[in-house]
Amino acid sequence: MQLPEQQPTRPGQPDPVMKQALQIAAAVNEAFAEKQTAVRIDDPDVPSWADGARIGTAPPVPQPGQPPMSQWATDASGVLKAVGVVSLPVGGAFWIVGQVEPLTLGIICGTPIALALAVGRLVGRVKAVVEAAPPTNHHHYNGPVTQDSRSITTTTRGVIANTRNQG
Repeated sequence: MQLPEQQPTRPGQPDPVMKQALQIAAAVNEAFAEKQTAVRIDDPDVPSWADGARIGTAPPVPQPGQPPMSQWATDASGVLKAVGVVSLPVGGAFWIVGQVEPLTLGIICGTPIALALAVGRLVGRVKAVVEAAPPTNHHHYNGPVTQDSRSITTTTRGVIANTRNQG
């Protein structure tokens, strides 16, 4: 048996390779052809979905994904999923508690508490510093104003202090 490319073609017969290529091209064109996906009925005698009426007697088909339910049920479902996800680390923590020495467990459990206390004190001190900061003064002058921005460097040396100001 010979392959289609090797078979001799007789005059007046189509090339078998070209015939297969045309069949494949026709199948691709058919697959990508635009197909009607919706119908618009502009007849005023036919009730529309906007009026709440049904067309036909077929029941609605459930769609893939989360089933239709009330908003409360949807919210409760989300909460249940979140609780389920959160239960995994808690279960893992209980498993670790059974595997770890008491000293290590004390360090693991005490570190977040000590960190929270330290952050709380830091926030308290930052608040106190912000409240104790002097108020911002705005001065308004009429007439010429001279601003002196010289810097003085002070150096103190020796057993008997001798201060020299350089400006």
